[in-house]
Amino acid sequence: VIPSMRSLTAEEYVEAFKSFLDHSTEHQCMEEFNREQMPNIVAGLCHCTSCKVEHASLLLGDFLAGVVAGEQDLKMIRILQAVHPGVLIDNEIVEPNPQHVAAYKELVNQAPDLQNVSFIWHQLTSLEYEQQVKEKGTHKKFDFIHMIQMLYRVEDIPNTIKFFHSCLDHHGKLLIIILSDSSGWASLWKKHRDCLPATDSGHYITSSGITEVLERLGVEHRVYEFPSGWDITECFVEGDAVGGRMLDFLTGTKNFLGTAPPALRRRLREALSQPECSSTRDGRIIFSNNLSMIVVES
Repeated sequence: VIPSMRSLTAEEYVEAFKSFLDHSTEHQCMEEFNREQMPNIVAGLCHCTSCKVEHASLLLGDFLAGVVAGEQDLKMIRILQAVHPGVLIDNEIVEPNPQHVAAYKELVNQAPDLQNVSFIWHQLTSLEYEQQVKEKGTHKKFDFIHMIQMLYRVEDIPNTIKFFHSCLDHHGKLLIIILSDSSGWASLWKKHRDCLPATDSGHYITSSGITEVLERLGVEHRVYEFPSGWDITECFVEGDAVGGRMLDFLTGTKNFLGTAPPALRRRLREALSQPECSSTRDGRIIFSNNLSMIVVES
């Protein structure tokens, strides 16, 4: 009896996500953005030429942004410290996964260079955090807020963006990192959605969906495009364990190869090999994982 298809649990998603990170340039892409653009972005948290930023408030939510929760957050904090030496940083984290909160805390404990940084942990979803803020009437303002690859799992994307934008202080910045419209994901979701099972529970949103929301809100924003690739060659090797985990991540389904009907597996592989999704380099099949970094002004 073939077991029925089901969605990945949070723990299984993290496991599948590891195989994606191991074979993609996602983190290198983030590093490039941090190196090329982040110093200018955090320099702009104060627009006057004479004053020094002495205090900054950050609201950072990982939402499965990385296997080591908090890794990107700490890199961004260090960039802020480098651009504004001696700055005192209040850092609040919104993260629903207890394992990620624990991993982030462990990372902080091992970092001796964070003396001027305070941490407040909210083990909540973004919606729960929003409800808590509204119930308590404590609408704190932040200089910098980031949402890294998290809007796929949010129920009401326009209202979530609107709420977090309202949390920005004067000259504050909201950073949204999301898949680009030039990515293979965009083509897969728009043209080949029939290849993805109903167990894939995320929202199929790319950068244009976010910029449309921002334009409706009438807020100033800038989009930076960064190329990224994902080597999915093993997805086409029958019975390959790594390829199986990649397909689990791609479809949001536990044991996709073992539970999906053969016709669906075949259609998905055909879609993945289309030129708008992937290219072949040195005999390897590279899926386009291009990212858009959207910087929103207060």
